[in-house]
Amino acid sequence: MSDLREAALTSKAWPFEEARRLLKRYEKAPPEKGYVLFETGYGPSGLPHIGTFGEVARTTMIRRAFEVISDIPTKLICFSDDLDGMRKVPGNVPNPEMLREHLQRPLTDVPDPFGTHDSFGAHNNAMLNRFLDTFGFEYEFISSTEFYRSGQFDEVLLRAAERYDAVMEMMLKSLRDERRETYSIFLPIHPDTGRVLYVPMKNVDAVRGEITFDDETGREITLPVTGGNVKLQWKPDFGARWAALDVDFEMYGKDHSTNTPIYDGICEILGGRKPEHFTYELFLDANGQKISKTTGNGVSIDEWLTYASTESLSYFMYLKPKTAKRMHFDVIPKAVDEYHQQLRAYSTQDVTQQANNPVWHIHSGDVPQSHMVVPFSMLLNLASAAGAEDTDTMWAFIKRYAPDATPETHADLDQAAGFAVRYYNDFVKPTKTFRAPDDTERTAMEDLAARLEAHDGPIDDETLQTLVFAVGKDHGFDPLRDWFKALYEVLLGQSQGPRFGGFIALYGVDETVALIRKGLAGELA
Repeated sequence: MSDLREAALTSKAWPFEEARRLLKRYEKAPPEKGYVLFETGYGPSGLPHIGTFGEVARTTMIRRAFEVISDIPTKLICFSDDLDGMRKVPGNVPNPEMLREHLQRPLTDVPDPFGTHDSFGAHNNAMLNRFLDTFGFEYEFISSTEFYRSGQFDEVLLRAAERYDAVMEMMLKSLRDERRETYSIFLPIHPDTGRVLYVPMKNVDAVRGEITFDDETGREITLPVTGGNVKLQWKPDFGARWAALDVDFEMYGKDHSTNTPIYDGICEILGGRKPEHFTYELFLDANGQKISKTTGNGVSIDEWLTYASTESLSYFMYLKPKTAKRMHFDVIPKAVDEYHQQLRAYSTQDVTQQANNPVWHIHSGDVPQSHMVVPFSMLLNLASAAGAEDTDTMWAFIKRYAPDATPETHADLDQAAGFAVRYYNDFVKPTKTFRAPDDTERTAMEDLAARLEAHDGPIDDETLQTLVFAVGKDHGFDPLRDWFKALYEVLLGQSQGPRFGGFIALYGVDETVALIRKGLAGELA
C-alpha cells in the first residue's frame, strides 16, 4: 500500500472521509457497470452561479480522494434539467420581454435572449460548460432534453407508469391537501403549445405506457410517457434519474435535505439503489441572503475571476462545506493569501499532513509551488499607497523588495498584482476614509519619519517592524494596536492594514517618509 493511500485511509480531510464512506458501498463487490458514478445537477433557469461551481468542485475533490483509496474507475456526470418549463423570466438577462410569451415552455424551446444560441437552455448550458472547463474539470455533460427525447429515460419512465400508485403515495405524503388534489408525478408537454402542463391525470395506462389528461381548454389528450412527451416533476425526476443512471454519489444544498427520503424512496421504487449523499450549507450574499441564480445576488464565477485566481476560489469552496458562508467580494483577499500559505506549507509537510492540506484536494495531489513573495493583502496596500493603475507600477516596487522576482519567474505574483490593482480600484479606493492625526499620533508619526530617515540598517520586514513597534511603545500607545490603527487610518485610509514593517520594506523607506509627511500635512485626508 502506498504511503498516500495509507494516509488517506485515516485522513480527517472531509473529501477522504466521504470517499471512505462511498467505498463501503462496494466493499463486497465492485459495481456491475464497471465504475463509480458521481453526479451533479444543474437547473438552467438562470445564469450559472458560484454555488453550481462549488458543487462540481467539491464532488471532484471527493472523486479524486476516492481514486486514491480505490482502484475502481470513476465517472462524473453534470446533468442539466433543461427540459424544465421556464416558470418566470430571470431578472438578469437582456430582452426580458421576448421571454414572456414562452413561459412554461421547456428551456431548450425558449429563444435565447442573448441571441447567441439556439435556445435559452442551450445558452445557459454553454455558460455552465465554459465555467467548468475554465477550471479543468473532467466530466460528461448530459442534457435532460436529450436524455428524455432520445429514449435513454424510457425504461424508467415506463416503470414509473407501471408503479405510478407507489410513487404517488410517496409524493402525496409530502404535499399540502390542496396540492394533492391536482398533483401528478408526470408533467405532459402539450403537443400544440409546447408548454409543460401542471394538470392532474385522468388515467395512467401502465400496459400501454400512456397518460390521459385534460389541457387548460378542457380538451382530452393522451400521450406516451416515453420519447420526451412527458417529463417528471422535479422531486420524482431526482430519484428516477438516480435509478436510470445508477448514480452512486450526489451532493446538494441543505435546502434539499428534507427531500432526501423522497428522492431515495422513489429511486428504490423504480428499481434503483439510492446513492450516497453529502449535504452542504448554502452560500449567502453580503446581506446574509441565500444566493440565487435568478436574482443574480452574490458573487458570480466571472466576478471572482476578475479579482483572483481559479485556485483561490477552489480553496474557498474547500473550507467547511457544512458551514454556511458569506460569499461577497471582501472574502477574496483572505482566500488568496490563505491559499498561498497552504501552498508554502505543503512542501514542508509529511504525507499525512499533505493529505489533510486543502491544496492537495484543489490540485488532486499535483501541487505547484507558490511564488507569492508578497501577500495579496500587501499588494492591495501597495496599490493604494502608490496609486497604481497597472502592474508595471506594482513591479517597480516589487523588484526592489524581491530583486530576483520577475513576471516570468513569478507568474502567480504577476497575476495577483494585476488582480490587486483591479480590486483596489473597484472596492478599496471608493471606501477609503483618511483622517488627520491627533496630537499624540502626530508627534509619534513625526518621530517615525525622523527615525526612518536616519535608518541605515537592513531594509527588511523584521528590522523595520521592530523600529515601528519601538516608536509606538516610546510614545505610550497602550495597547500598541492603537498605534498601528492610527497609521492605517491616517496614511492608508482604512482601520486595518498590513504588517507595517513589511509595507515599508515593499513600498520603500523614502516613499513611506513622504507618505507620512503628506498625512501630517493633511494632503491625504
